[in-house]
Amino acid sequence: MKFSCDKTKICEAINNVSKAVAIKSTMPALEGIKLVLSNNILELTGYDLEIGIRTQIQVKSEDSGEYVINARLFSEITKRMPDGELLFFIDENLNVRISSGVTEYDISAYSSDEYPDLPTMENEKQFNITQSVFKSMINQTIFAVSTVDNKPILTGELFDIEDGVFNLVAIDGYRLAIRTENINCSEKFYFVVPSKALNEIARLLKDDEDLCNVFVSDRHIMFDINGYYFFSRLLEGDFHNYKTSLFNDFKTEVIVKTRDFLNSLERCSLLISEKHKAAVKCNFNTSEMQIDCKTAIGKVSDEIKLDLNGDPVLIAFNNKYIMDALKASESDKVKIHMNGSNRPIKILPMQGDSYTFLLMPVALK
Repeated sequence: MKFSCDKTKICEAINNVSKAVAIKSTMPALEGIKLVLSNNILELTGYDLEIGIRTQIQVKSEDSGEYVINARLFSEITKRMPDGELLFFIDENLNVRISSGVTEYDISAYSSDEYPDLPTMENEKQFNITQSVFKSMINQTIFAVSTVDNKPILTGELFDIEDGVFNLVAIDGYRLAIRTENINCSEKFYFVVPSKALNEIARLLKDDEDLCNVFVSDRHIMFDINGYYFFSRLLEGDFHNYKTSLFNDFKTEVIVKTRDFLNSLERCSLLISEKHKAAVKCNFNTSEMQIDCKTAIGKVSDEIKLDLNGDPVLIAFNNKYIMDALKASESDKVKIHMNGSNRPIKILPMQGDSYTFLLMPVALK
């Protein structure tokens, strides 16, 4: 099997499909990229049995064949080859030669017989969404996904679509993030995608108006993004009924500049670590908020301006959790709704309901 192609083109394809390659596996083939050549089309696939990525690029060839090459070695070699056209030759003994000019590598390949097939999509339903919107939805919710496995279903995000309204939901037991968009979809969907898959999908999505096509079957999902086909299994189990956690009535509404609040919390972060943990106390008063934090290292107090309607509130938070929500808001100002010091708070945009963040407070001592 012999082919040649531009270095930039194949390096980009290798880099993207490598995101689905197993770092370490009892099956050596899963640590590789499967290459399938059919004349001038080269198909590259990475698959770790949980997620899979496949793409095609044009090459110069009249051959056909399929082999598997170790992804790490394949990536490092092609990146370090001279710019321009690269020549690849794989013989029947699984010997691989990669060359450009006077530079030449000889490595070994695996038989493609050892490589598992990607999931088969059967009876799938479809919807699509603008790439920039979908990327924003993931980035504004992924922070609230659970990172522990005691409830595996919460290590993914819920896709809840009904009557053309798409809610993307993440929850870890301490905080909840919802991103809402109207999409052109008459079907009803309710399924959970692993956060590992969504992190990689966000990297493939572009900040433009091109569409991402989504295909969903009973157990798997496939995303069609810019010539890449991204496969993932769906998580099984009952996702938390997030709508029961939302509240509409509140005793206090605060409007605060996001950057001012973040700057103050970042000052508190200098005293907080895994060894020295402490909550941040926020005293929401008439026109200002006092922020205090004390650990074994020292203490800090700060003050920022705000607009308050309703009752003053003294409340404490996990510093990282509230910072994550404020960063994800991507707004100059946010509204914060509260019902006292021991009830969850809700963070909202100034207009509309494109996102909703809920955060459990820390008990005051």
